Amino acid sequence: MRVATFNINGIGSRLPALLEWLEEKKPDVACLQELKAPQERFPLAEINAAGYGAIWQGQKSWNGVAILARGTDPVEVTRGLPGDDSDEQSRYLEAVIGDLVVACLYLPNGNPAPGPKFDYKLAWFERLITRAQQLLETGAPVVIAGDYNVMPTELDVYKPERWLTDALFRPESREAFHRLVNQGWTDSVRAMHPDEVIYTFYDYFRNAYGRNAGLRIDHLLLSPSLAPALRAAGTDHEIRGRDKPSDHVPTWIELDMEALATRKAASKVNKV
Repeated sequence: MRVATFNINGIGSRLPALLEWLEEKKPDVACLQELKAPQERFPLAEINAAGYGAIWQGQKSWNGVAILARGTDPVEVTRGLPGDDSDEQSRYLEAVIGDLVVACLYLPNGNPAPGPKFDYKLAWFERLITRAQQLLETGAPVVIAGDYNVMPTELDVYKPERWLTDALFRPESREAFHRLVNQGWTDSVRAMHPDEVIYTFYDYFRNAYGRNAGLRIDHLLLSPSLAPALRAAGTDHEIRGRDKPSDHVPTWIELDMEALATRKAASKVNKV
């Protein structure tokens, strides 16, 4: 099973690019961020015609997340990150797809920092940490995928000294990410490529993509019950070099769900 996350940066203007990517790479699950479209403007007919079912949470001009599943419909679990009923920003969805629980997120950017936007980012992070712990306690195979707007280490950012005061790289943001991972989650891309420079975002300015001057801010975290199924991880790097691209590149993992099922069945037998 291939699970991917892709900040599309405007599903209206980039729908042809999205459909081309879906046809070419055929991810089984795709988590999208920054739809930048109200709920009624989501292109469901086109997504269905490409062979995908979908759930989405739109928002006019900003934010917006979606979960696509190839050949089936995601079963929605949660719409909006629990913990703040007053939060109206469209940033979080959960669904069940087969035996997999999928959480799709678009974590706040937080700039300028310090300030109210950074406070919102950190408060949102705390709510995510709480929800992630709840998901862990179910014992289910879970992936939390999306644009986290955090570079966890210096390896994840081109010229880190230039980012020290940015909300994406401030110590508070990185500390929150590490607390999340330390609950027991596996940072899948880093687990498969512990020492490799891998970027998932390239600014549109200063030829960032051509210079490979990027950031790794899109992550797929795996629960302990899912991590043994991880077989590969990477990015569709070439997508960023095509016409009218998103500033992000799709980031993906390959999971051996059959092996996971076999492992689970064997564990039950051993307990008898």
